[in-house]
Amino acid sequence: EVGKMRTQIVGGNKLTLLRLHDGKLIKDRRYHLRTYPNCFVAKELIDWLIDHKEAPDRETGIRLMQKLMDHDILHHVCDEHSDYKDAKLLYRFRKDDGTFPLNKEVKVFLRGQSLYETYVSPPPFLVLRREENLVKYQRSFLGCEMVDWLVEEGEVANRKEATELCQTLLEHGIIQHVSTPCHFDDRDLLYQFRINFRRRRRLTELLSESLQRTLSDSPDSPFCLRKLNPEQDPSSFLSVQTNKEIKIVSAVRRSSVTSLAGGSSFYYNLSPNLGQVPAVECNPKSVLKRPITNEELLTPGAPYIKKTLTIVGDAVGWGFVVRGGQPCHIQAVDPGGPAAAAGMKVCQFVYSVNGMYVLHLDYQTVSNLIVTGPRTLVLEVMEEDE
Repeated sequence: EVGKMRTQIVGGNKLTLLRLHDGKLIKDRRYHLRTYPNCFVAKELIDWLIDHKEAPDRETGIRLMQKLMDHDILHHVCDEHSDYKDAKLLYRFRKDDGTFPLNKEVKVFLRGQSLYETYVSPPPFLVLRREENLVKYQRSFLGCEMVDWLVEEGEVANRKEATELCQTLLEHGIIQHVSTPCHFDDRDLLYQFRINFRRRRRLTELLSESLQRTLSDSPDSPFCLRKLNPEQDPSSFLSVQTNKEIKIVSAVRRSSVTSLAGGSSFYYNLSPNLGQVPAVECNPKSVLKRPITNEELLTPGAPYIKKTLTIVGDAVGWGFVVRGGQPCHIQAVDPGGPAAAAGMKVCQFVYSVNGMYVLHLDYQTVSNLIVTGPRTLVLEVMEEDE
């Protein structure tokens, strides 16, 4: 988790660091007859975070900076303070003074980011909509073409090194085979980048729990239902089933946009007594009347139709929960959220995510595909024909 936190800051929030330099917030400063290069005043940085909507209030800003200190992203210029103080004290990003710990995971992440920026940029068009086993996948590339490109661009010395590099990128979650976990092969197999490196990651994402821990512990997807009462519990959401029963559930917000910004318009209007409802397991009972298999969905003449939904996430999330696997189904939909507005309903089955066929996957994998993808989500779903 420490490694992932570091890679997110170095890669995803590099833009924020550049903005701090451009805004002259980070500069050489003199204190007690000594000049400290590339440092900032703690109190001024909190002011900047609030002014630029990177944090909604000073308390959140301090928590963000403390998180960065805890993971060796920044430090007090003399290492006299282990806590981030909202005061006129000098701090510095370790990337600016050359003390940032570039472990293997960070190096692989940065290499993957560099390759992504070059490889997905046209022309030529190397990342395309392609087909494998009669299924079409958006923004995919052939393994052998990636190897060709790495050698031709001088990124590696030979095809063996290129294959080893791609295998390392796969092992670290930078790329993946479009449908099944496998090793990287120098042949005509389709792969995709798992991370959209061009998405600007906001600092407030650091306050969310680890995505991997959430995917393994949560009984539902980690990106869906809307905030219940942000003042009392930042992890509480409404879950609405088909019988309109309301429960308080634990979930995390969509990780690609800040969930702490914005006003009350993002939340439900609650009755005074709703906050007294005891916390329960997130939708322990499936909304499906009976289990449905892929064979039933895909049998010619079966009473199921396919729909395409385009869902643009807002500042809280997309507004739905997926559950189960092979196939996954829609367990809950926020009636006031983007998914409901796009026509999503409970009991629909998830056929594809952004062009990738997912009927054979479980909800953890489907969740990961959605969270690591773009804010505009294109889902193909199957529902019973009425």
